[in-house]
Amino acid sequence: MSLPKYFELANGDRMPRIGFGTWQASDEVLEKAVDAALESGYRHFDSARAYENEAALGRALRRWIGDNPARRNELFVVTKLPPGGNRPDLVPEYFNASLKDLGLDYLDMYLMHTPFAFEHVPGDLHPKSPDGSMRVDLSTDLIAVWKAVLKLREGGAVRHVGVSNVNEEQLARLCAVERPACLQVEVHALCQQPALLTAAARLGVPVVAYSPLGSKALADALAEKTGRSYPSLLSLPAVSRAAAAHARAPAQVLLRHALQRGLAAIPKSTNPARIQENISVWDFELSESEMAELGALDRGEDGRICDFSFFQGIEKHPEFPFKK
Repeated sequence: MSLPKYFELANGDRMPRIGFGTWQASDEVLEKAVDAALESGYRHFDSARAYENEAALGRALRRWIGDNPARRNELFVVTKLPPGGNRPDLVPEYFNASLKDLGLDYLDMYLMHTPFAFEHVPGDLHPKSPDGSMRVDLSTDLIAVWKAVLKLREGGAVRHVGVSNVNEEQLARLCAVERPACLQVEVHALCQQPALLTAAARLGVPVVAYSPLGSKALADALAEKTGRSYPSLLSLPAVSRAAAAHARAPAQVLLRHALQRGLAAIPKSTNPARIQENISVWDFELSESEMAELGALDRGEDGRICDFSFFQGIEKHPEFPFKK
């Protein structure tokens, strides 16, 4: 099976289907990891204002571009509007802050990070009340925010806009205004989201899988906090069997599974060997039986790791996407 390495976007731009994730990486560690990723051939880099490390990503990318501005055209750089910016009047402010920290003339993709919103508190991307709960802005007008994000393209500082962490109903509402250039959501062997992916395909929205290998740091933190057990995707017997059959690493099997389902994927690692490993997934193919065995691992909502439970009280927001 020969798989395309890019998603072809509406204007002919190409988004690489294997990208590099940057969540939960400190500045110094991230810069070194991005250097290694660029050396390994990654050109799609995913970030977010809420990760608070856009400046580090920008420094690494600008070093690589150096005095050859044509190199910028090889990159596909993505960042996101934080929940505190989910008001139409605040969208340009947060967008410009990201562009400044990245130090780039334009972005390839800008995403609405979440459909829910925090209160806008200058200098605090994750504002909390004294009791530790999030200061939630319940007045979010999702469609008005989406229209403000769409308008960002008019100045030429962003080429494409999309969404993240929305459910099927929210995606349909957004598409009724204009189809997002992509949808970024958690997808992996235990959280395969077949209904959402079917809806996105019907609407013509490409899907990018975040946490395609699971999110071990988040899973461990949530397990400690809630007592809920999150198995390691890399140790699942079906994954191990496929890895042994193809003489591949378990991570490569998980990424190939995503690619053969028609997704893009943005794995994150700070280990140079694993960074190289994660992009080396184009020269083998999982069989139909292996795909079926991996497909049977899906746990639905019980397999979701990033359910935003670390934001205390966020489930009260009317646009919270993961209601059971």
